[in-house]
Amino acid sequence: MSTHATWIWYPGDFEVWLGNKFNNRRTERGAMFPPFWKQDAHWPTVVFTKTVELMEDETITIAAEGRFNFALDGKLQMGEPTVFVVPKGNHTLSFKVWNQATPPALFIDGTTIRTGSDWLTTYEDKIWIDELGVAHGSGVYVPAAAWNFDSPNTPPAAYRLECKECSPVSKERIGTNAFLYDFGKETFGYLKLYNLKGTVHVYYGESREEALDTEHCETLDTISVPSHLRTSVPSHLRTSVPPHLHLDSKAFRYVYIEKNDGADYDDVTVDIEFAPFDPTCSGSFRCSDDELNRIWEVSAYTMDLTTREFFVDGIKRDRWVWSGDAIQSYLMNYYLRFDTECVKRTIRQLRGKDPVTAHVNTIMDYTFYWFKSVHDYYLYTDDADFVREVYPRMVTLMDYCLGRTNAQGMAEGQPDDWVFVDWVDFPMHKRGVLAFEQILFWKALQTMQVCASLLSRPDEAERYGQLANQLAIHTKDLFYRSDQHAYLHAVEDNRLNEQITKFPNMFAILYDFADDEEQRRILEHVMLNPDVDAITTPYMRFYELAALCKMGLQATVLTEMKSYWGGMLREGATTFWEKYNPEERATEHLAMYGRPYGKSLCHAWGASPIYLLGRHFLGVCPTKPGYETYEVRPTLGGLEWMAGDVPTPFGLIHVEMNRAAVTVHSDGGHGTLVLGDRHIDIPAKQTIKTAL
Repeated sequence: MSTHATWIWYPGDFEVWLGNKFNNRRTERGAMFPPFWKQDAHWPTVVFTKTVELMEDETITIAAEGRFNFALDGKLQMGEPTVFVVPKGNHTLSFKVWNQATPPALFIDGTTIRTGSDWLTTYEDKIWIDELGVAHGSGVYVPAAAWNFDSPNTPPAAYRLECKECSPVSKERIGTNAFLYDFGKETFGYLKLYNLKGTVHVYYGESREEALDTEHCETLDTISVPSHLRTSVPSHLRTSVPPHLHLDSKAFRYVYIEKNDGADYDDVTVDIEFAPFDPTCSGSFRCSDDELNRIWEVSAYTMDLTTREFFVDGIKRDRWVWSGDAIQSYLMNYYLRFDTECVKRTIRQLRGKDPVTAHVNTIMDYTFYWFKSVHDYYLYTDDADFVREVYPRMVTLMDYCLGRTNAQGMAEGQPDDWVFVDWVDFPMHKRGVLAFEQILFWKALQTMQVCASLLSRPDEAERYGQLANQLAIHTKDLFYRSDQHAYLHAVEDNRLNEQITKFPNMFAILYDFADDEEQRRILEHVMLNPDVDAITTPYMRFYELAALCKMGLQATVLTEMKSYWGGMLREGATTFWEKYNPEERATEHLAMYGRPYGKSLCHAWGASPIYLLGRHFLGVCPTKPGYETYEVRPTLGGLEWMAGDVPTPFGLIHVEMNRAAVTVHSDGGHGTLVLGDRHIDIPAKQTIKTAL
């Protein structure tokens, strides 16, 4: 029985609907720019049902998003009642809600009858009621979805992030009719012009150069108000403001505003939009290196800006939900805010609905990351209910993947697939069978095996395990060369492409695809080999540096972080970028995709020091789902001291370390402090201090 009433809907429908709104907000120079993959829709008609036993009559209040009918014990009631008396006894309540515009949702409140996840729901149209009120047929019912919409006045379709107003830190006159506003650092929100009249042209920039380049800046607005009507423009409001005055949310640091003759306004502010979080249960990191402290702070700010209704990639340009970006965001989030609801929303939105007609985001590797993200989520949260919810869609997506394998059961890109891997600055073919893709596919199959076992499906677990083992054998036989101590790149047109890149090799280390001896040799001959082409995106540096940390090279990683992320700071970054090449100079850093300002200067995958420092320097990770047991394996990596917190389902794990001692305190769970060969027990809710 629910302890309080809350809005309910069909699982996944809220995320699909919200994702469509979210992904279609992207614009390029005023033109809307929808995603190029299939966008699913919510089910327009949904049935909600519950069986109750009442000792006395009970009055319920009813609210719905959409039109509805109500049947009590199969008998259709008149109209769309907002109040109804359910007589004492055993009864089955059934509500059929229709809403084409937003997900059908239901809110019922009474003394004991309250909507919640204990209700069942179906989108099937197999139930019908004849003229005598008798129900026929049967639908496939699943537990209803719910979150925190706990008032009849806060339905799911009204969900939005919070806002706070902020003023620019400086204002600079440009010519006679224009001003450049600097908000001090990258931000995201809704620009507001007060007492506007006439026509103004607004140009946004993550950099000063972009905002002032009116011919090439990525985002802009033109606003017109008749001279006789002076008004403020709170662009995020959707009531009492003429539609042509709406300014949608934008990412920027600088705003350049040109006024037409006769135009004027009084002031400019921005309503900064943000996802709230609990600072008392958030990750932290401080150490003896001031630059590294700044790297962590900017990483955290980057992560917060890209945590929206979903985990988004770049807040200026794409503003889309990409699976490859998201899996890194999830991992960073587990060490920063532990926002599990955003993780679940993003996983659901990316998966969408059946039937499967393409890879996630059309990208083969992004599909494999999607599977891995479910396993990661379970490890960090112990939320088996979510795995149970999403597992049927895991099965159908894996069926799609298996249906596109070659005769050896290996994943091979088809003409309608995008095989991404990474943005690279060196020649690299992505056709045929790539070793990189096979290792990701192998991990996806292992994830299916784990989830099937968790849900007591032994036959399915055995099948996925066998497929994973067969794939591993074929991949090692085909690609691993013991004389070169490396996995080669690909097979194209039945010919081996012997190029060596870091991509398959670092995943062979991270996922333990390679054995211990192979990992040591791959580290020496590939990962630390200056003749192997360098990775220049934070996206794959995430995995590269994580692999080095796994092999105990935190000192090397510290140097790399200070060089790479510190290099962006020295270029004036207030958030971390989509890509950084230290050989580029001045405005070269702003260009990408053949556009002078195409690069995202606030990109989720740029925030990876959060994960690296929490997971591999503080050394905290769960060893059983939900941190029932966990490990702390701290490593200074050349620092004099460090201290930080890692959020968990039960609170914080606090770690301090200097060259003399380690201190650990945990709010729950059962931990083990690992210092070389020493394993020290960490009791829950106690502080231990150990000399080195």
